[in-house]
Amino acid sequence: MATSTSTIRCHWCGNDDLYTQYHDEEWGKEVHDDKVLFEFLVLESAQAGLSWITILRRRKNYRRAFANFDVHAVAAFTADDVERLMQDAGIIRNRLKINATIANARHFIEVQQEFGSFDRYLYSFMPGGKPIVSQSATIPVSTDISDAISKDMKKRGFKFFGTTICYAYMQATGMVNDHVPDCAFR
Repeated sequence: MATSTSTIRCHWCGNDDLYTQYHDEEWGKEVHDDKVLFEFLVLESAQAGLSWITILRRRKNYRRAFANFDVHAVAAFTADDVERLMQDAGIIRNRLKINATIANARHFIEVQQEFGSFDRYLYSFMPGGKPIVSQSATIPVSTDISDAISKDMKKRGFKFFGTTICYAYMQATGMVNDHVPDCAFR
């Protein structure tokens, strides 16, 4: 999406082309497709302790490495796949995060089976089952809702999905729209 240099955006995306494209086209936009929700679960979990741009720059590599984010394929990964992924310089080679991604895929499927979709599960935490449009220029790092989702997911066995990562996930998938009030992409 071509925009002029005078376009007002949220300050966090700076002027990096990849970051601004992500900000303009994805961040804060509602997603209800379980495949995309799984993709962001993988990416946000990989981001724990790192900057989002680090993961965003590796997104295509993650797509390739994790079976185009096919949750059933990832859930079937074996110890051999973990070793293969540990050799993949295109992703973050952290054994705990790789193992968590595979386990999270299995838990994702369990949630889908229980609720009918992962989307339905997530929105069961949202007031009125609807996304939240923030009215504040201040963006929090977590909320009571991200606390509740993260706590429930932890009980279900999910890893690398604390409340801060959960809130970033909510922003990425449009469960919450935190674009500042004067942002052109609000």
